Formats: sequence, structure tokens, C-alpha cells
Amino acid sequence: MEKELIIKKCMKCGATVRVLEDCTCDNCGIKCCGEEMNVMKANSVDAAVEKHKPTYEKEGNEIVAKVNHVMEDEHYIEWVALVAGNKEYVVNLKPGEKAEARFTYVENSKLYAYCNKHGLWETEVK
Repeated sequence: MEKELIIKKCMKCGATVRVLEDCTCDNCGIKCCGEEMNVMKANSVDAAVEKHKPTYEKEGNEIVAKVNHVMEDEHYIEWVALVAGNKEYVVNLKPGEKAEARFTYVENSKLYAYCNKHGLWETEVK
């Protein structure tokens, strides 16, 4: 079974959550600041694609995922993840660090990067 990465964001305070399994009931959902959180769609924000979409280089049986992005206190890549089949691997990042992570290479997996200002971005691993 292919794992789906679901990220929800509060549009008032900016809080984000990773959803392990989303609810399918009517009038039900994760709430924050009194309102239902919005699902983040990858690559859907009007922002510079080349500075947000993760890229990768294959090195043996690993990939080095990189995001060509600033890592400042107010604007940075919060995390990079690899989703393969039913597994998810996440590297959390902090301002001042390089926006990169190393993962085991898995063909047909997906890389995700989350920018604290411009949301979720994805790239397919071939």
C-alpha cells in the first residue's frame, strides 16, 4: 500500500500537523484556533519552484536530497522527507543548517520539503 503524506495547516497561527490517518466523517476534522485545518497540496503555492522543490543526487545506494533555499530564522526549510511504499523517513532542519538530507535510495519514492512560509513541495525519485 502506498503511503499518502497528509499535512494540515492552521491558517490563523501557522501550526502544522502530519496526519497518520485522516477522518472521513462529515463535519469532522482537526481543528486549531477554532477552525478546521487546511490540507496542504504539494507544489501548489505561488513561489519560486527552483527554491522549494527538492532535488537529489544518487550516490551508490543512497540519495542526497537538497533544497536550494535560504535557511534564515524567519524563512527556512523545516524538514525533508522520503516516502516509499508504506514508510516515511523525515529529517528535521533548523535555521543555519544546510537544507539537505541523506536517505537510502528507493526507486519510485517521493521526496518532500516543507518551507515554513511557502508550504509543501515534492519531487519523484526515479
